[in-house]
Amino acid sequence: MEPAISDTRAARRNASRTVALELASLRHSIGDRVLFDGLDLTLLAGESAAIMGPSGSGKSTLLSCALGLVKADGAVRVAGTDIGRLSGRRLAEHRRTTVGVVFQFGELLPELSPVENVALAALLSGTSRRTAYAEAAALLGELGVPVADTPTSSLSGGERQRTAVARALINSPSLLLADEPTGALDEANRESVADMLFSLPEQRGCALLVVTHDPQVAARADRTWTLSGGVLTERAAS
Repeated sequence: MEPAISDTRAARRNASRTVALELASLRHSIGDRVLFDGLDLTLLAGESAAIMGPSGSGKSTLLSCALGLVKADGAVRVAGTDIGRLSGRRLAEHRRTTVGVVFQFGELLPELSPVENVALAALLSGTSRRTAYAEAAALLGELGVPVADTPTSSLSGGERQRTAVARALINSPSLLLADEPTGALDEANRESVADMLFSLPEQRGCALLVVTHDPQVAARADRTWTLSGGVLTERAAS
């Protein structure tokens, strides 16, 4: 289901004034290894960004900081809230309502149908069963996933990853995080999923932050950083 043109334009105007993610003076070490040495990053709604860097540089840990799963020194603000000041139930609720996550291998429940996988995320956020299933089916259809009542395990790799994206979007997050979202896909599905993923900020007014090793995927982002030696360096636009 495509949004109305007027609604899309309004979302873009509002998105230009909204900070979805802000990392300020972020510092974090594991043992004697410094992962972040005073990182700063600001990501606006409607904007996409990619982070590249060598294995072990802390890219996935940075996403965990944005989710509040890893506590680092400095400030992490998601949709205007300093999540470092939240704990327990309040942090979990804020995460459910403002952040969607896409993992490399989808992390779906294979025995459930695509609709059930997506609706489950909405149900956990308090959406009624009827609304959750209706919205899940509509979203899957929009993303090109079959909505037949078959196990998710029977889908192709690309269809499973689109289901994972639908699950991440079902609660209309302000921030969408993706950790190597095309890393387990063949070339054709990689291109298709990457194109779809990077179209979402403009379509839905959310911000997208992707961690990837793939320069062809990163090239789709509005902005690209390299994380190495504890420092984020923004790449010049090509």
